[in-house]
Amino acid sequence: MKIGNQEILIPTSMVGNYPNPRWWDATFARAFTGDQQPPDSMSQEALEDAMAAMVADQEAAGLDIISDGRLQGDNYADQALYYYLKRLGYDMQGGHLGFAIYSRLHSATLAQPVKRHGAMMVQQAKALRRATKKPIKVQYTGVQALAQSTNDLYYKSSYERAMALAAAINEDLKEVEAVGADFIQLDEFTWPYFFEDYAIEAFNRCVEGIDKAKIIVHVCWGNWGGTPAYLPDEESKAGDVIDVTQRKGSYPAATSTVIPKAYETKISVLNLESCGRRSDDLSGLEVIRQHPLPPNVDFWAGVIDVKSTITETAEEVAARIRKLLEYVPAERLGVTTDCGLTMLQRYITKGKLHALVAGTQLVRKELEAAGKKMA
Repeated sequence: MKIGNQEILIPTSMVGNYPNPRWWDATFARAFTGDQQPPDSMSQEALEDAMAAMVADQEAAGLDIISDGRLQGDNYADQALYYYLKRLGYDMQGGHLGFAIYSRLHSATLAQPVKRHGAMMVQQAKALRRATKKPIKVQYTGVQALAQSTNDLYYKSSYERAMALAAAINEDLKEVEAVGADFIQLDEFTWPYFFEDYAIEAFNRCVEGIDKAKIIVHVCWGNWGGTPAYLPDEESKAGDVIDVTQRKGSYPAATSTVIPKAYETKISVLNLESCGRRSDDLSGLEVIRQHPLPPNVDFWAGVIDVKSTITETAEEVAARIRKLLEYVPAERLGVTTDCGLTMLQRYITKGKLHALVAGTQLVRKELEAAGKKMA
């Protein structure tokens, strides 16, 4: 797989949030807005220093693609919803979300047209680009997740709201691409539960005109607290109140809720959680045989469980990759963490990143010994 200017077999990267330096969380994360600061300002220097620390951990582990780590907030709730909604003109008041996976978060209220009020990820992308010569990945919360988190007092339909969000975020993506991002990732962590009727069109509008950076959609089961939500059974109808003790029907394999629908998006990479909370069937990868990857889409999978404090061994990671290779050819496979690492202590996350790379190197050596050449 071509990553930057190199051909890399089974490239490695981390997904989502990385534990911020604690000094950043204690002060700067609480006031960071995403706006450009004077070059000699304390906040600008702090941003670049914090980003450099995250980059150093990733480079020390040997990751092939370096991620921004989402240091613009001090916990995942800020990253996933509030930070972006503030930048899009929301009033940060509203009731609790009606999602089982995010029941402790509240919606924000929209009483005016969606508009990008300054940059969202541009300053982070600039700091990341300065901090490393390796290929970089900049990450956003997806359109569906943001649209679903809205107490909408302005738009007449959820479709109009989602398309307005997509257009506003697209402005930011274009600036991040111009900074030199090799990959831009959108996290659609509510797709496994259902696709809204606007989901595909809004996603494609969001990435419209991005032709240099590769677009990744990362799909996981959401809920940084660790428990997947309850899926309706086969007999459920919209609006039903579900008694989980009376559930009927089979529980769908994780990947079958996303594939092949996700193929309708304009993406270069589909990145799925694979080994963590839905490890009952390795995320149901059999569905890839039934619905093969489109020629233009590579498949990346999580092989590090971000909800466990136990650091995987290199051999455990290698075993997960070998299983993936039963479904996806090596030249189209990449490996990542299942999701963000922010719920773990930083010393644990460092070990997990090293395990990710060490396990991948074991498999690379095996493939090369067997005569597998890099594509």
